[in-house]
Amino acid sequence: MKMAFSPCPNDTFVFHAWVHGLIEDAPNLEVTYADIDKTNYWAADLEGPEVMKISFAALPYVIDDYALIPCGGALGRGCGPLVLTSGKTKGIQDLSGKTVAVPSDKSTAYMLFRLWAAQEISGTVGEIIVMPFDEIMPAVKEGKVDAGLVIHEARFTYQDYGLAMIVDLGDWWEEDTGLPIPLGAIIARRSLNMKDELTDWVQKSVQYAWEHPDASMGYVMEHAQEMSSDVAKSHIDLYVNEFTGELGEDGFAAIESLLGRAAKEGLIPAFDMKKLRE
Repeated sequence: MKMAFSPCPNDTFVFHAWVHGLIEDAPNLEVTYADIDKTNYWAADLEGPEVMKISFAALPYVIDDYALIPCGGALGRGCGPLVLTSGKTKGIQDLSGKTVAVPSDKSTAYMLFRLWAAQEISGTVGEIIVMPFDEIMPAVKEGKVDAGLVIHEARFTYQDYGLAMIVDLGDWWEEDTGLPIPLGAIIARRSLNMKDELTDWVQKSVQYAWEHPDASMGYVMEHAQEMSSDVAKSHIDLYVNEFTGELGEDGFAAIESLLGRAAKEGLIPAFDMKKLRE
């Protein structure tokens, strides 16, 4: 079976057991490591592997062709994207008309940014520039863009670049809704007709990771893009949680709230919410 997910520590930690043939009866995996911006577009174009990690923000565009696997993804609290500047742009009003670098224009991070900006900024943000997430902080530091929307381990390292945080969009979302943030979703082509089996294999891989937390560290660090082991472990602790094991009602409520708000604002197409659970 072909699968695509990012080389980030949370994904390699979660899928280590399955990738290495440690899940009984699960098919062998052929893995493509890809940034979520790539998988978002692969899913929209019906390209790429049958099973992928994408942004929840991209899910409405592909929900007719892909089923949401109710585990293995990334939701949580205290793990939201950050909006950063070099410190020269002070105050949220200064983003009106400014250039902002984002990791994907179909990411949950960008969706949260748009919802926040509509509520908090007078006027409109200027040019949005999509670039790989590991290039955003250097671009902000060097003045190539006025601000950057960052994700993942940038939460722990942005101060090393001398950057200042305007807003933690996770804190904003949680204070506004009381719900966790839906970030990354595991999806599978509906034509496989294997949602139950895939759910079982993913949950067993998650459970193995929790029961053997050190077993995956070699694999995790092999793909960790030069981050330290301490940062990698912090990344895992932040993004792998109860919602990774099972979305549950709180997880589905968070997804429905986020996508419902975005559809109301015209940020995504309207879609049948029932398909999230089908």
